Amino acid sequence: MKRGYLLLTTALLCSVAAWSQAPAAPVAAPAAARLDAARLTRLDKLLQDYVDQGKIAGAVALVLRDGKPAYEKAVGWSDKEAGRKMTTDTIFRIASQTKALTSTAILTLVEEGKIGLTQPAGDFIPTFKKTTVSVRTDSGNIVPAKRPINIQDLLTHTAGISYGTEPHVAALYREKGLGPAAGNGWYTADKDEPICETMERLGTLPFVSQPGEAFVYGYNTDILGCIVEKASGMPLDEYIRTRITAPLGLKDTRFFIPPAERARLAAVYGTKDGKAVRSEEGSKGQGSYVDGPRKSFAGGAGLTSTARDYARFLEMIRNGGALDGVRILAPRTVDLMTTNQSGTLHSTTGLGFGLGFETVDRYGASGMAGVGAFGWGGAYGSVYQVDKQSHMVLVLMIQLMPNGTDIQPKFYNLVYQSLLK
Repeated sequence: MKRGYLLLTTALLCSVAAWSQAPAAPVAAPAAARLDAARLTRLDKLLQDYVDQGKIAGAVALVLRDGKPAYEKAVGWSDKEAGRKMTTDTIFRIASQTKALTSTAILTLVEEGKIGLTQPAGDFIPTFKKTTVSVRTDSGNIVPAKRPINIQDLLTHTAGISYGTEPHVAALYREKGLGPAAGNGWYTADKDEPICETMERLGTLPFVSQPGEAFVYGYNTDILGCIVEKASGMPLDEYIRTRITAPLGLKDTRFFIPPAERARLAAVYGTKDGKAVRSEEGSKGQGSYVDGPRKSFAGGAGLTSTARDYARFLEMIRNGGALDGVRILAPRTVDLMTTNQSGTLHSTTGLGFGLGFETVDRYGASGMAGVGAFGWGGAYGSVYQVDKQSHMVLVLMIQLMPNGTDIQPKFYNLVYQSLLK
């Protein structure tokens, strides 16, 4: 048994080392990828125009078709003031795009029988055994939850748990270092405590809706990250590395960045009068992803990554849970992730939410995305979409907070309008 484990570990390390030393796959000619080359120049122009007009400092756009790069472009600056140009291997804070990897981590534990989808979160975090809800119409009226919050509630964001910014709960959350005091959960790199300590404190606060009765976006996936730690006995960063990123060869998807790679991290910009303005060094917008405490592995918002790494992770999902001979999830599990599991709680306009992704249930509900497409984005303006019908993965990385531009839907539209029949 030990010898077999050593052989498997050695093979895995050799595979990852070979991947990290190999050059990036060449971008296929548009015709080979069944894209119209002339129409794709419109996307070139869009990206460059947004840089030239000062709406963004820079961006990286990547499109995979049938698993191969069909379009890849880096424009502008990763740090304009420092004179660093954007490159295709620039590292970005991906904020809520972290949620997809944490959801994947949870589902690997479901597949192993260590967690059940209907299992109460309180089995892992004691403060969640009996939770409460603050009735919105009366800030002083706090009632018991009608039932325990379970794992599927958290995966679909139907547990009733927000980021604590609503007026009737904001003061309570602020007192506990959550909600407004935590920057809506985005600035996790600055936290000087393990994520489970934060989530145990969260469980003592009232939530804003009864479990299973509404789609409420908030700390749900951060709770799941703590549950990964409790169920596996490993810190979340180690679990994601050993079970997802290392097997897939994702060498740049991490919670914190080595000091030697500091220059690869894109600077964060805000928006003022329609123009991108660099956030101050040391501000919460920039975050402590290099020099931070390295204690809070937040499953809902903490990772950094590159366009190439994230697209490779998504290609694994598009491919039914496996890529290049490495299987992370079973196909049936991926179907649960990418099929609407929340009915009309998330939307009544043709969008749903599966066990980790927003889903497209009606053509036209999300631009030109086909039925069965799925995706999400992050607080810094980055977005992604996987379109099963078109065999595509679309990733756009920018660093703009708060996001004050409309480049994301235009990016999607200009990719789709280049598709050849």
